[in-house]
Amino acid sequence: MALAVDEIEASDAELIGRAREGDGQAFGQLVERHYDFVHRVAYRWCGRKADAEDVAQEVCVRLGSAIKTYRGAGAFTTWLYTLTLNAARDIGRKTARETAKTEAYGVQALIGGGALQQPEPEEQTESLWAAVRQLPDKQRDAVLLVYGEGLSHAAASDVMAISETTVSWHIHEAKKRLKVLMRSAGEV
Repeated sequence: MALAVDEIEASDAELIGRAREGDGQAFGQLVERHYDFVHRVAYRWCGRKADAEDVAQEVCVRLGSAIKTYRGAGAFTTWLYTLTLNAARDIGRKTARETAKTEAYGVQALIGGGALQQPEPEEQTESLWAAVRQLPDKQRDAVLLVYGEGLSHAAASDVMAISETTVSWHIHEAKKRLKVLMRSAGEV
């Protein structure tokens, strides 16, 4: 017996509705469909695979109860961005001391380990994202959403629940700070 196309590929709205009613299979499909997205956002925010996996797992756990509060007013992915960024911040606060030590060591290694040598493009990219992770939360979020995820300033403003002008200001301030951070790391 052939399944109808809508039974094979249910929309997010259908899966959300069924998951809110306790359908574990629908919830599993929803998580499976968006896990890579959540992991990618978490990785850009955290910069470490292990931390990104922790954040993605935390989002999956939170999603189980949070799905009941999703009202469908905006895009599901916008709501999911917010859930992911909040989970990343929470886990970041829990591991702040360890992360600060690791980043401080990394900056020292970059400065002391061959600042005169021109880094490879891949190393430059990783150095840039490491510098982005040193920015204040709102600036980091704005850069992540606009440059890491390719969102417009308007879409980023929806995710961050701030005005588009404020997103632009955070981007502007982040660029100024990144120039300083990259210079101190010998990248610019």
